[in-house]
Amino acid sequence: MAKPIVDGIEKDLQGRVEVVRLDVWGEIGKQAAQRYNVRGLPTLLVLDGVGEVQDVQVGVPDRKHTVEVAVELWEASDHVEME
Repeated sequence: MAKPIVDGIEKDLQGRVEVVRLDVWGEIGKQAAQRYNVRGLPTLLVLDGVGEVQDVQVGVPDRKHTVEVAVELWEASDHVEME
């Protein structure tokens, strides 16, 4: 259910912000879930450039909100265009 929304978020942010999807059942996903205190699925985290959580959504993510938060962080940073 969240996949098409996250696909849209990824499209909206292409070239500016990296979207990373992790499987919480895999080793790296388990480590990330513990580090960021994930308690429900799906969980969408928006991190700043140093890995600090700036926004958390549990359940179906709000595409518009997520894109706005990510773009605000990107614009406030010393951003570099991604290829």
